[in-house]
Amino acid sequence: MQINPTNIDFKQIRTELMRFMMAYEFALEEINTKINILKQEFEYVHDYNPIEHVKSRVKSPESIINKVKKKKLTLNIPSIQENIRDIAGIRITCSFVNDIYKIAQMLEKQKDITVIEKKDYIQNPKPNGYKSLHLIIQIPIFMSDRVENIYTEIQIRTIAMDFWASLEHKIYYKYNKEIPAHLRKELKDAAVSANQLDEKMERIHREINVLKEADGQTLTNEEAFPFPADLILPLLNDSDHGKE
Repeated sequence: MQINPTNIDFKQIRTELMRFMMAYEFALEEINTKINILKQEFEYVHDYNPIEHVKSRVKSPESIINKVKKKKLTLNIPSIQENIRDIAGIRITCSFVNDIYKIAQMLEKQKDITVIEKKDYIQNPKPNGYKSLHLIIQIPIFMSDRVENIYTEIQIRTIAMDFWASLEHKIYYKYNKEIPAHLRKELKDAAVSANQLDEKMERIHREINVLKEADGQTLTNEEAFPFPADLILPLLNDSDHGKE
């Protein structure tokens, strides 16, 4: 069956494709805003920021088409939206393993985020040694004439996990996905070393926090928002009156 090009509304197709790609960009903007709010709150209130780096990307149209072919999907927008759930992706890098679960929990509690799937490769690493926490979430995007519920993949890992994954990825494609046995062993050993580093840094972090608490050090960043005494005292007095 031949398609007559004169019967195709190219303008409408172009508009729908633009909306399709823009929805994923908007989803990343929404989630990045949420992450930035958490970062600033931790910096100002707790004087500690568990989020080291954040990277985000939307797959290119070519990459999406390749995945459609690989998964043997129907080539239409609804099928792609439902079956390819990592078109929009965010990677959050943390200092410590405990931070990974803390950040995931804070995101999961947000009312407009629905967690569709969770894969914990930290508790259950992949055979090659890969570790990370993966979340597939859905977030509503309010367009001018519709609401799109967009899937987004969030990966949360430590700096050590991220370094290992980046190196493994480069080697994987350098050898055209056929990594020599001796390099696979080296990578597995490196994954063990990265895990040991994470555990050691976690212990040091806990000890520092214990020492801070023992010394009575505040965890609030007073330099970020220095409040004058003549403002703080009336607030404290009002708080005391409210308890009576």
